[in-house]
Amino acid sequence: MKKEVVVFSGAGMSAESGIQTFRDSNGLWEKYRIEDVATPDAWRRNPELVQHFYNQRRKQILESKPNEAHILIKDLEKEFNVTVITQNIDDLHERAGSTNVLHLHGNITLSKSSGPDQERAYYPIDGWELKLTDLCPEGYPLRPHVVWFGEAVPMYDKAVALIKEADILIVIGTSLQVYPAAGIIHYASKADEKYVIDPGIAQMNIPSDFQGIEMSASEGIKKVIQKIRLT
Repeated sequence: MKKEVVVFSGAGMSAESGIQTFRDSNGLWEKYRIEDVATPDAWRRNPELVQHFYNQRRKQILESKPNEAHILIKDLEKEFNVTVITQNIDDLHERAGSTNVLHLHGNITLSKSSGPDQERAYYPIDGWELKLTDLCPEGYPLRPHVVWFGEAVPMYDKAVALIKEADILIVIGTSLQVYPAAGIIHYASKADEKYVIDPGIAQMNIPSDFQGIEMSASEGIKKVIQKIRLT
């Protein structure tokens, strides 16, 4: 039987594709305040600014391409049962060919209602621009399918269930600072092998049962693949 591999990816996974991260020195949060673009209150106060912010992010993502790390993770499906749990709102894992991807924080290529029944349905966006005049069937403006700060994470319980079944857990490109998402790695009690790949690992407080690999996403995943093929 194939081993169950779970890959838990964060912003550093997409950085090699040219997508700006939030927490780096040149990240997006230096240009925008979280409170202004990534909370339900921000949407209520200034939906035009929020829509503009995510339209620009969507445009950048659609112009980007999967990097080597995305491709290598996709290729793991030839040897393992691979599930990707990503904190990223881009679709680069899917575009690389990964077939089992769970988005913890939403998928920016989709929209959802800004009304009270937000999680019932998601709607594709034609191109990169979502307008305030784009409405759901109930007449509410469509908003990005993104989990904002202060909102519940609808896919959290499903992600925990997947982590619990992992034989091998690979954490890649995440600072493990955004909760509750960062907490799911502590549910990997079944996994015999656990890895954290990040160039800033020296500043991270990773659990003692994880092997730290201080490398970029693409270089680190190569090293991990060599290790798990030997087990």
